[in-house]
Amino acid sequence: MAPRRRTRAPGWRKWRWSSLEKASGRRVVKICSIEANTVALYFSASWCAPCRLFTPKLVDTYQELLELKQQGMSSLEVVFVSRDRDEESFDAYFAKMPWLAVPFSDSECVKRLMSRYKVNGIPNLVILGAETGEIYTKEGVKFISEYGAGAFPFTPERVSELKEQEKADKDSQTIHSILGTPTRDYLISSRGDRVPISELEGKHVALYFMARPMGEFTARLAEVYEKLRQAGEKFVVVAVYFRCDESVFQESFASMPWLAIPRGDSMCEKLVRYFDLRALPTLVLVGPDGKTLNNNIADVVEEHGVDAWEGFPFSGEKMEVLIGRSKAKAATQTLESLLVSGDLDYVVGKDGAKVPVSDLVGTTVILYFSAKWCAPCRAFLPTLVKEYGKIKERSGGDFEIIFVSVDKDQSAYDEYFSAMPWLALPWEDERKQPLMKKFRIRGIPSLVAVGPSGVTLTTDAKSHIVAHGADAFPFTEQVLEELGRKLDEEARAWPGKVRHELHELHELVLTRRDAAVTYNCDKCEGLGSSWSYRCDRCDFDLHPKCALEKEEEEGKAGMQQLPAAAYVCEGGVCRKA
Repeated sequence: MAPRRRTRAPGWRKWRWSSLEKASGRRVVKICSIEANTVALYFSASWCAPCRLFTPKLVDTYQELLELKQQGMSSLEVVFVSRDRDEESFDAYFAKMPWLAVPFSDSECVKRLMSRYKVNGIPNLVILGAETGEIYTKEGVKFISEYGAGAFPFTPERVSELKEQEKADKDSQTIHSILGTPTRDYLISSRGDRVPISELEGKHVALYFMARPMGEFTARLAEVYEKLRQAGEKFVVVAVYFRCDESVFQESFASMPWLAIPRGDSMCEKLVRYFDLRALPTLVLVGPDGKTLNNNIADVVEEHGVDAWEGFPFSGEKMEVLIGRSKAKAATQTLESLLVSGDLDYVVGKDGAKVPVSDLVGTTVILYFSAKWCAPCRAFLPTLVKEYGKIKERSGGDFEIIFVSVDKDQSAYDEYFSAMPWLALPWEDERKQPLMKKFRIRGIPSLVAVGPSGVTLTTDAKSHIVAHGADAFPFTEQVLEELGRKLDEEARAWPGKVRHELHELHELVLTRRDAAVTYNCDKCEGLGSSWSYRCDRCDFDLHPKCALEKEEEEGKAGMQQLPAAAYVCEGGVCRKA
């Protein structure tokens, strides 16, 4: 069992750091000499483009709050926690920052902070109360990008106020409120003309979010856009560029037939949060009354191409027609239509031997999108290997996994594949991209289950394996629904809230998780799915078994217990027995 970790952090001045560094003159600053009400840990690196874009915004916010401090108001201190790969890069990046940093040489402290606050990506800004160490928010990047100093002191109460304001804004949403600002009432064309936002009133408007060039999707959208214009429909596309540099904006927008919010405008980052952007491409559809009709119609454009225009305004009977076409096409899918392309009619085994795709027809196949460089993939692999063996035995051999690598080089692919007992596409096989596009693979690891007939059973086999193990086989809708129903019935017997010694600061609330999202238990560090005891404020989760085992052992009066056989923890994963 992993060492227990408490969420209640010691006060800022009692943390296990003897000193920090100040960029100006590279002075050593003692922790005890720092006075601040709020502390922000800034995980960042010079090699990270989004970090380089965010750092100037954080500098501006810091300087603004510094001025308020001089006026006797509450203060913020920032501590840079570097993810740079060498000290020279650290020095050059840190020189642009007016705050403190953990010394580059203190790698143990950096690792401890990364682990404690579960930092999986950068830039990441964790904001804490200086005296108690309480986590105010782990979404500092989002709040500062949108609100700047206005979000200070980043307490749960202030964050709640901002969210309430967002809700009120959505209730009264208009085309002007989402596209304009107090100082700008226009958009721009690719020719540089200013187009009044008032010209979009009474029209359907699609907000096209972009952080990088997306040539293929943009070309499809342009075809749909032109078809709708020819048909006389009142349809406008507005590009929303965020976290991209000037060259990306100029290069991609120059050839577009639609409008855009000026690059760098504060509204761009605000809309990213406002619409809870989760993936690219995203195409938000706003109706003639200024209200949101659909949070993302990009999938419609990707799947149907230029024919997507026939589904306009992407609701009601016209969308039903497109949905019917999709179902008809999906029903004709076969394993060979997915995996055979010209002479590429095989997958490979451990010894490099070619296995014809035709040999797998009639079996249940999982397409396993993964990579060695991906930490969650490496963590999940032992569990998948174990459940693979169980399913192979239960199915009588009518089951297989095919590894679809997202590795960056042949050696990484070879090393990673060597730990897998199943088949694979060769590294950099030309079939990889069409598969990733078809199943809209936005992140890894991702597991897509294909049935004996070749029809897709589920694009989220991972969460079902985490929740149910080998019992999820054969991944049919009927089996998965029955497993989910039984688990939900068991959850009704569990207490709604618990206190736990690993998280003394707040109660943990029994939470039904998004079916497509797994989490890491903060006790056993295994993966979990479906249900957890969670603290949203601190991003802290426990498996139900881990949260309730002490109560079971002690037989506490008045508390309903988790049946002993409900969960079993093995292979780093707690799942239903």
